[in-house]
Parts: sequence; C-alpha cells; structure tokens
Amino acid sequence: MRDGIIMLGHGSGGKMTSDLLAKVILPGLYAGGEIPELEDCAQLPLPAGNICFTTDSYVVDPFIFPGGDIGDLAINGTINDLAMGGARPLYISVGFVLEEGLPVEDFKVALKSMNRAARGAGVKIACGDTKVVPRGRGDKIFINTSGIGLARNGVTIGSRNARPGDRMIINGSIADHGIAIMSVREGLRFDSPVVSDTAALHTLVDALFDAGVEVHVMRDPTRGGLATVAVEIAESAGVGIRLDERAIPMTPAVAGACEVLGLDPMYVANEGKMIILTPERDAQKALDVMRNHPLGKDAAIIGEVYETERPKVTVTSSVGGTRIVNKLPGELLPRIC
Repeated sequence: MRDGIIMLGHGSGGKMTSDLLAKVILPGLYAGGEIPELEDCAQLPLPAGNICFTTDSYVVDPFIFPGGDIGDLAINGTINDLAMGGARPLYISVGFVLEEGLPVEDFKVALKSMNRAARGAGVKIACGDTKVVPRGRGDKIFINTSGIGLARNGVTIGSRNARPGDRMIINGSIADHGIAIMSVREGLRFDSPVVSDTAALHTLVDALFDAGVEVHVMRDPTRGGLATVAVEIAESAGVGIRLDERAIPMTPAVAGACEVLGLDPMYVANEGKMIILTPERDAQKALDVMRNHPLGKDAAIIGEVYETERPKVTVTSSVGGTRIVNKLPGELLPRIC
C-alpha cells in the first residue's frame, strides 16, 4: 500500500497479500456487512429445489465509465444471467486478476461498487480470489464471477420455448452501455450525457412472475445486442421473428452517436435491458407491469413470433422497408463488458 499501487508481491500469498485483503479487498467488498471466514471454501445454506449456476468474466475498457464501472457491471451481469433463467439470485463468487501498477484507489472504486450492488440486490458475495500479473501482462483489472440462484418451481424459461403468436417486449432503450463506453474511448461529447444502463434486473423479473405473466423466454441482450439475441432465439425455437424498428426505444443521444459512428444500435451491447417473449394474451399485462417498475418505465412491444419453414428475423425500418437481421459477424466494440 506504500506507493498506492498494486505490486507483484500482493499476489504472493504472503504478508503483502494479507495486507491487501485486510486493508483493501475485505473492507471494500463487505463494508457494512459480515466478513466471511477466510477458508478455502464457503459453506452455504441452500433452500430445497433446483439450483441455477452461471459464470462470467469482465474485461471492460475503460473499467470506470459513465454510469458505472467493472465492479457493479460484474455483480449486475451475474445477477441478470441467473434472473434470465427465472432464478432468484443468492450467492456470487469473485475472482480478481490485477495488473502490477494498478492504482489502489481505482481498485477501491470497483470494490465499493460491488459491495453496493450486491447489498442492494440482497445477494451475498460468498468467496473470492486475487491474482497479480506483471506490468504489461494484463490490463489493469479483470473480474471473473460465478453465481448461484434458486430456480422457481414449475417455471421453465428458455429460447426454445418461443411460440408463434408470442410478443417480444423490451424494458427500455437500447445501446446505452455500448455508446457510454465508446464515448469515453473516443472523447465524444453529447448535448445529453449517455450513461451505461448497468442494473440488476431480478426485481423486474420478480414483478412479472408475481403478476402471473406467462413468460416463455427471457434474455439480456449484452454483447451482440438485440439483433443477435433475436436471431439466437429464432434459431433455437425454429421460428420467425418480426421486429419493428419504429417501436424499439432509443434515446436521441444514442441514435445520434450511432449515426455519427456508423453503428447499428441493434448490435450495440446493453447491460440493464431484458427482452421477454410472452403469449399475446399476456402482452399488455407484461407491458403494464414493466412500466410500473423503475427499470421498465420505457418498456415497449417491439416484435412478434410467427411460424416459418426456416428460422429468420426481419425488421421493419422507420421508412417501412423490411430487411433480414443476422448475428453480429465479428467484434463491433471490443472489451465492452
């Protein structure tokens, strides 16, 4: 801690590692809560029922961005992966890979965000690990997470469950996260600031199930954006999906930025958005539930599922034309999450 930067010795397993844990990591991750025993594994009470399990890694650059940072992104993203399977998030593990020379104060920013996101979601950070790599062998900070959640009884969520007649609903504007990251990288300025939409969506999912909405599919359109997720659903279920570009929510600032940068917003990453497929009879109910939730105020019905011989996704443009939508062919915005 003497020079205020991460050093190779902090990954040695010795006194410097102990100091990093005691003075930085544990106070940051568990501020205001109980610090777990530092054993090789955590013993966790689990309710009866099926357990959902997920893992992810976060390599976003820059790791502090408008609206968030890699810390809350990691917690929220893991919660959302569980929630999209209909699970109630319970526990998260965290693994840090730190580059020698990382300012300790920057690391503390991420730790504080992780604590705030986990406590706000009622999820316990159950265990973790830290490694340090030599300067130039990493890129400041990488985070790996795994999450455990409890599956809802009698609820089966999956892309293959899409049915003809289903309506596709999104809970708000697209492309906010990707454009927030790009604005920092490119030094862009907007009349209205663009901030990441990073958020934990499990309470919005709870609201849908509590209202009795029949949900066939839930997905969070992160890397690859809305378009790629729609194609994945169509291919998995063997159906067609019609999207209406005119109905897809998007802020004027994001629309303008995408036009300037030559980006299709339907392929830009999101971190606080979810799409659901629900039968037509429940579509309005689902829309009302979303709009009455803080994370769904701008929810909209943006498409429908139909029967077809070959899976495909089409989108009707703002001028009334129709085009085929394919998966993102390459990396649109690298290091986005």
